[in-house]
Amino acid sequence: MPQHTPPRPICTHCDGFPTVAITTGQTTPTGERRTITADCPACLGTGHVTPSAASVRVGV
Repeated sequence: MPQHTPPRPICTHCDGFPTVAITTGQTTPTGERRTITADCPACLGTGHVTPSAASVRVGV
């Protein structure tokens, strides 16, 4: 039988939207807006949190 992997919990800091584009207010020579990307520091841009060692129950 196949083993199903349980879904990882969504990061509470970014609500599953780990990377955002922020406009700098400047434009490029072609008229496009300059943007920078920022990753969620809590989940490192994955959108999910990994269970901490304290919350993992081994051998259950």
